Amino acid sequence: MTESANSSFLLSPFDLRGLPLKNRVVMAPMTRSRAGQERLPNSLMAEYYAQRASAGLIITEATVVSTQGIGWPNTPGIYSSEQAQAWKIVVDAVHSKGTPIFLQLWHCGRASHSSFHEKEGLPVAPSAIKIERDYVHTPWGQAAV
Repeated sequence: MTESANSSFLLSPFDLRGLPLKNRVVMAPMTRSRAGQERLPNSLMAEYYAQRASAGLIITEATVVSTQGIGWPNTPGIYSSEQAQAWKIVVDAVHSKGTPIFLQLWHCGRASHSSFHEKEGLPVAPSAIKIERDYVHTPWGQAAV
């Protein structure tokens, strides 16, 4: 296949099991940490995603599903009605460009640090197996496990 033919194929429409995509380009999730301490999606995030809406599909950055699942500063959340409502400006901005957007759900489990959720106590994980690295992220940088 020639380079032109490859580009034409990549940029051709695609039906993803009933979800029409304007091309075969998918924006993979990339953590931007722009949601602030409240973890609320905002106009800066809406602009960022809208600028990339020439892709056929966008997958958002990792979005925490629980306060006990937080493991990185300023990442967006989806565990409160206020956060869910705030995501609408991002979704509307991307949909206005004719692009579908999926939300990447995230729970850091054992890699979370209790400093992100002091009221809730220790991180929640599927088992008591210790994390295999020497540090985790905290609001103030890396800390020993």
